[in-house]
Parts: sequence; C-alpha cells; structure tokens
Amino acid sequence: MVEIVEKKKKSGFLSKFLKAQETSVFITFLLICLIMSIISPYFFKTQNLFNILRSMVSTGIIAIGQTMVIIAAGIDLSVGSVMAVSPMLTARLMFLGYNPLLAVLAGVGIGLGAGLINGSIIAKIKIPPLITTLGMMSIARGMTYLFATGLKGAVASNIPMKNAVINFMGSGYFGPVPFSVIILAFLIILFSLFLRHTVLGRQIYAVGSNEEAAKLSGVNIDKVRLFVFTITGLLCALAGLIQTGMLYTASTNTGMGKELDVIASVVIGGASLTGGIGTVYGAMIGVAIMAVLRNAFVLLHFSIHVQSLAIGIVIILAVGTDRLRHMRRAIRV
Repeated sequence: MVEIVEKKKKSGFLSKFLKAQETSVFITFLLICLIMSIISPYFFKTQNLFNILRSMVSTGIIAIGQTMVIIAAGIDLSVGSVMAVSPMLTARLMFLGYNPLLAVLAGVGIGLGAGLINGSIIAKIKIPPLITTLGMMSIARGMTYLFATGLKGAVASNIPMKNAVINFMGSGYFGPVPFSVIILAFLIILFSLFLRHTVLGRQIYAVGSNEEAAKLSGVNIDKVRLFVFTITGLLCALAGLIQTGMLYTASTNTGMGKELDVIASVVIGGASLTGGIGTVYGAMIGVAIMAVLRNAFVLLHFSIHVQSLAIGIVIILAVGTDRLRHMRRAIRV
C-alpha cells in the first residue's frame, strides 16, 4: 500500500513537471547549450560559463522585480534608466567626498523612490503602467546625465567607482564563484519563497488573474501595485551598483535597452503579459537563454548589427508566443 502511494506521488510530480511551462523553456535552454557545445569548443570552458553567469546578474536581479510586476498585470519600462541613475548618484556623491555609506544609501534611495513614484501614480492616479514607467524612464535617464555631467555638461560622463565594497559586490569572488552570482542566487530563492508562501505573494497573483475578484475578496489592489513597483525600483538600484562594481565605473550608458532584455526574459520564462502567471525560476531560465545567446554571438564572431537583429527577433517571438498562450487559455475557458 505504501509503495502504491509513493508511486502515485512520483508519477504526480513527474506529470506536473512535464506540464509546467518552465519545463519546455528549460529543455529549449538545454538544446541551445548542446548546440553551442558542438559549434564552439570554448562554450563549456569554466571561464566562459562564469562569464555567462556574471552577465546574467544585473538582468536576473531586475527580472525578479519585473516578474512580480508582470504577474500583477503591469509592466515597467523604466528599469534600465533606474539601474543607471542609482549608481551614478552614488559615484557622484563619493567623488564629491561624501561618506560612502551615505552615498550608497542615497543611490539605493533614489531607486526605491523611483519605484515608489511609479507605484503611487499607477495605484492612486490610475495612469497606465506603460505610460507612467515610460515617463520615469526618460526622467531617470535625464537625472543620470545630470549627475554625471552637471547642468553645463562640463564633467566626464563616466565617474570612477573607488568603493571597495561595491567593487567586491560586482567583481569579487567567494572561492571560485563570483560574489555577484551568489547575491543573485540568494534573491532568486528569497523571492520564489515569497511569491509561493506569503499572503502578499498570493495576492500579487490574484490581482493579475482577476483584479475585480481580488478586490471583492478583500485584497488591497493599490497596496499590491505599490509594493511590486517599489521593490522593482530597489532591485534596479542593487543591480546598478553591482554592474558598476563589475566595471569599476558609473556610466551614463548603464542599462541602455535593459528593459527589453528583462521583459523578454520574463516572458520567455512563462510569464504572461496579461498577468496572473509567472515564476521567478521561469524568469531565470529566460535570463539564462538570453545570456547564452549573447555569449554565442560573441563566440561565433557575429557583428553587433546581427546581434541586435537576432535579439529583436527573439523578443518578438517571445511576445508572440505569450499571445498564443493567452488565446489558447481563452478558448479553453
């Protein structure tokens, strides 16, 4: 009797695993890796694998926040610009001689503030997320240039980051493993558990699935929207500081086009742009696919123009696939 129950549990788990959206995406990821290992003998070199992991960090951290935003039926186009303005403010304050801790807190604070403003406008004034975050994208990028060059534009656009802690976060190693990868792994586990096992996490899914039903069930819609956008701003600030630590400099070009990679990664990982569906683990598989593709282009010596073309096709395919999934669900209902 016990053996029968155990077999049922195993078959049930296997059935759920095979039906999960993430499974097909993960198989696609494995196939891409297999093809690359055949085409390029350098792909599975330890150094190259660590390069791929490090390239995933900033996109992966932001994708965690974007996943929650998209699950709640929103979208955030400002993530790349917020990722840039946070370390630029930090680097500027350090350059002017301010206490490094206060500079870091200011950088994190401006990212948090940008997310809070996004969430407040969307929740309270009811301006659509697309318009709100598009405006914030321009505001944050403008502030990045302002902090970098001043009102007259007389200062160099890149500011060196000489803080040892930030540089270690971006470029340091814990044994053979990049410390930034450890930070990403910790955040993946933390927010996966949050979405699965907390009341607020379940409310995020409820808001995205059916806002009216969630409201009738007592869910505070404004609170949920405010939370997901604020956390995303915070994660953008963290990703920006880590990216700056990798490069040892704060650049005005940080995060350019990052929003496209992040949204594509989240959708590739199984999240629906209509809301209510998605996981952090799925998003990370999407991030990994995008990172492997970019690494493959470098190994195969593709020009930057071909890379841009290919990534654009991937983004269109990802959104198109999401649309088809949504249509199929609507037909079933």
